[in-house]
Amino acid sequence: MLSIKNLNIWYGGIHAVKGIHMNIEKGEIVTLIGANGAGKSSAIRAVAGLVKGYKGDIVYTPPGKAAVPLSGRPPEEMVKMGIALSPEGRRILPQLTVEENLRLGAYTHSDKAGVAEDIDYVYGLFPRLRERRGQKGGTLSGGEQQMLAVGRALMSRPELLMLDEPSLGLAPILVSEVFGIIREINRQGKTILLVEQNAFAALKIANKAYVLEVGSIVIEGTGEKLLQDPRVKDAYLGG
Repeated sequence: MLSIKNLNIWYGGIHAVKGIHMNIEKGEIVTLIGANGAGKSSAIRAVAGLVKGYKGDIVYTPPGKAAVPLSGRPPEEMVKMGIALSPEGRRILPQLTVEENLRLGAYTHSDKAGVAEDIDYVYGLFPRLRERRGQKGGTLSGGEQQMLAVGRALMSRPELLMLDEPSLGLAPILVSEVFGIIREINRQGKTILLVEQNAFAALKIANKAYVLEVGSIVIEGTGEKLLQDPRVKDAYLGG
C-alpha cells in the first residue's frame, strides 16, 4: 500500500531523516518508535504532504488502483486519495464543538447522509464523544481530545490512517483504551501507520516495526520480535 524508498529530509543544515526505507501492506499496523527528535514525525508528515523538498520516493497504492507517486502533491490531495493524519498535539479547534470538529474532517465529502453515517461510526468507536457532541473541544479532557483528533481523521474515510503520538500526555488507563480502539479500527479494515514513543504499547499491537535513531532506521522486524530484542529492551522498554 505504501512504499518509502531512500527518504531524506533536511531542515536547513539539519539532516533529520537519513535515507530510510519502509513498506506498509494493506491491513497492517506498522509502528515507528524512537526517542524524541529521531525523525519519526518528519517521516509521516512527508507522507501527508506537509514536508516540502524531501528527497526519495514515496509511492501510495490505493486498494484496487494504480500506484501513485506522492512527491510534490498537496496535503488535500493526499486526503482525497485516502491518507489521513491525526497529528501530534491533537490540533483540534477548541472553540468549535465536538461535532463541528468532526464535520471539518469530512470536508472532502459533500454527501450529507454519508457524513451523518460517518459521525455515527465515530460515536460508536468513542461513546464519550457522543455524550459531548455539543461541548466545545477546548473543554474536553486530554484523552477526549485525542479521541476527537482520531475521530476527525476517520471522517475523511481513509484507507491509510497515520497516528502521531496518540498516547502523548495520557494517563496509563487512557493509553490502554486508545490502543484498544486503534486495534479495533485496524480490525475494521484500516491500515495504520503509528508513530509512538510508548514503545511497549506500540509494539504489542504492531505487525511490523521500525526503530529510528537520529534519522536512521537501526532495527526492523515484527512487533513481537522487537519486544524481545535486547537492544530495544535496553533502550525503550526499561531493560
